[in-house]
Amino acid sequence: MFQPTKDFLKGLWKQNPAFRLILGMCPTLAVTNMAVNGLAMGLATLFVLVASGIIISIIKGLIPSKVRIPCYIVIIASFVTLADYFLAAFYTDIHKVLGLYIPLIVVNCIILGRMEAFASKNPLLNSIADAFGMGLGFTWALVLLGSVRELLGFGTLFGATLLGSWYPGMLVMKLPTGAFITLGLMIALMNIINEKVRSTAQ
Repeated sequence: MFQPTKDFLKGLWKQNPAFRLILGMCPTLAVTNMAVNGLAMGLATLFVLVASGIIISIIKGLIPSKVRIPCYIVIIASFVTLADYFLAAFYTDIHKVLGLYIPLIVVNCIILGRMEAFASKNPLLNSIADAFGMGLGFTWALVLLGSVRELLGFGTLFGATLLGSWYPGMLVMKLPTGAFITLGLMIALMNIINEKVRSTAQ
């Protein structure tokens, strides 16, 4: 069915990769101590999702079913390499921070899952909308998580000081433990909002 708008919107909230589907937890928890790191990882993932979705949706009829997964991985890895080289060339500091997590986008469950479950079975426009929605949903989740941790951990937001030198910072928010705590609270908040919306609709 031709419904690109619906395919786009579901990734932003209802099927948000980080908060609803609980996918891509490795980069979600590892690189979100700063908002800019979450933004960079989210945009890199968005690029790979959209580019891979376009190619796979176009050539899906040419890929033999028995070798579809290896073919998907080769396509995804090609775009991950482009994203990795781009960050290394133009955003060296961010590339150093993200490190191994950029190449690991190749095995991110979000990307391979969308290629297998959606792009390989749907028209081009639907596949692009789905990839954009999932990518933007993952990006805003990482930016929000990174913003909360950076603000509470360092007193800054995107590197700009907001709480002043008087603020000592919460050590736990700088550590992986802070990522688990913040993610859990955000998922709980989303569940509460969904319940409120569902009860209001009834």
